[in-house]
Amino acid sequence: MALLDWLVVGLFCIALIGIIVWVMRQKQNNAEDYFLGGKDATWIAIGASIFASNIGSEHLIGLAGSGASSGMAMAHWEIQGWMILILGWVFVPFYSRSMVITMPEFLERRYNSQSRTILSLISLISYVLTKVAVTVYAGGLVFQQVFGIDTLWGIDFFWIAAIGLVLITALYTIFGGMKSVLYTSVLQTPILLLGSLIILVLGLRELGGWDKMMEICSAVEVNQYGDTMSNLIRDNRDPQYPWLGALIGSAVIGFWYWCTDQFIVQRVLSGKNEKESRRGTIFGAYLKLLPVFLFLIPGMIAFALHQTQGDFLPMLANGNPNSDAAFPTLVAKLLPAGVKGLIVCGILAALMSSLASLFNSSAALFTIDFYQRFRPNTDPKKLVRIGQAATVVIVALGILWIPVMRSVGDVLYLYLQDVQSVLAPGIAAVFLMGICWKRATAQGGMWGLIAGLVIGITRLCAKIYYSNADVIPGGDTSNIFQYLFYDVNWLFFCGWMLVFCLLVVFVVSLFTKAPEPEKIKGLVFGTSTAEQRAVTRESWNHWDIIHTVIILGITVAFYWYFW
Repeated sequence: MALLDWLVVGLFCIALIGIIVWVMRQKQNNAEDYFLGGKDATWIAIGASIFASNIGSEHLIGLAGSGASSGMAMAHWEIQGWMILILGWVFVPFYSRSMVITMPEFLERRYNSQSRTILSLISLISYVLTKVAVTVYAGGLVFQQVFGIDTLWGIDFFWIAAIGLVLITALYTIFGGMKSVLYTSVLQTPILLLGSLIILVLGLRELGGWDKMMEICSAVEVNQYGDTMSNLIRDNRDPQYPWLGALIGSAVIGFWYWCTDQFIVQRVLSGKNEKESRRGTIFGAYLKLLPVFLFLIPGMIAFALHQTQGDFLPMLANGNPNSDAAFPTLVAKLLPAGVKGLIVCGILAALMSSLASLFNSSAALFTIDFYQRFRPNTDPKKLVRIGQAATVVIVALGILWIPVMRSVGDVLYLYLQDVQSVLAPGIAAVFLMGICWKRATAQGGMWGLIAGLVIGITRLCAKIYYSNADVIPGGDTSNIFQYLFYDVNWLFFCGWMLVFCLLVVFVVSLFTKAPEPEKIKGLVFGTSTAEQRAVTRESWNHWDIIHTVIILGITVAFYWYFW
């Protein structure tokens, strides 16, 4: 990095500090102020925060890496602006009426306190073991590549970068709360978008244009059925991304992530009213159309450059190109001085925004769903301090888990996909039945969550056991247990698991007492009062519909082009 690059990074940091100092001067007297930013966020802040929170180092490494290794296959997960629209149009009214701060709190209103505890526990464990640890792990890896430093002061630079990143982000999250996350996102999102756009343009120019990339990638077959790297829809016999499984699995995981996960929904709950929250999701949906082009396509460009130049990507010990190094290699090799500093700011923005959102969401879950429940008369200011302490503990646990994640190595993202594909169905089923079916009972929701948790843990344990035993899926030694929990494609398993959890909620609900109408008023379709419906109707107009149709049209056009 040249002096100009460091100056650009310095200016970015000064702007960030200015925002945080301003936020810290605002009064945050209670948990709602701290965790939801005082519920006065506008649609721009909400949409930018949704996007910036979603885009983390798993995109800079994982998505670009998957583009370099398997082409368009992972685009199903990234062209999901339409799923954020479901959050805005379907779920925002229910969440707003319930006046909750966390998603487990919503489940308690709809079902019972046991459902709240189970979801809080699942969410906290998954945040520490996957999101916090993986984001920090991948962040350390990115900076090691971009700066080209192996050790500093005799210490592995990976750890210096990773822990430094965590400490800086934790400080501004602890002292600033949700408001600091929202307003720093407004600064970080345009920088991230601009930096990634420059990478895309310079990469295409270096390669010789879009047609050249498509020509090279279309010539590389990814399975024995004739599908190439440029195909989004692949043969249903493809071992990793069969088209039907990809459509179902990505929708289930997307529904859980965008509509029910605390990590994303907390941005929307911070809106000053239904109108701002919904428009924030529409803006976020527009932004969500971009990652395929800003991260996945650059991965394909890096692959194409490696095909033409032979030594563009660094090599792994096994002789294969290191796909995960695609994005940082493009940064290191293609960008001039000054611009490289801007991209580093973009990467910093992505890492810090995702981590800040994670820290704040985790602290909210612990404080509201555990501490406040057992000590309901706690002073509001003390709740904020408890949230800050919880953030510190979550950060520490995430860092302690990194060595384990690091040992996983090149299967890191496969591990992440597996976790999400078995975590999502149970939670998705319970939320879906909860707002769509008045007859869904407290016991039905609770047992749906338990069924999802047990099946998910069983699948993960079976995956770890059979993988380490070098068992080949569908081999001669296969039995019923192995077939169900290991041989079945992970995407089809995700779909069948959703069906099973829906059936559990349905059957248990039929055999247990129906909820009182007063308990579910305004929380289920068909139970809203005339006043509630009027508030929702006033929160949108024809422009919201027009923008929704445009987003859906772009999504359909994308599938048609890459079919």
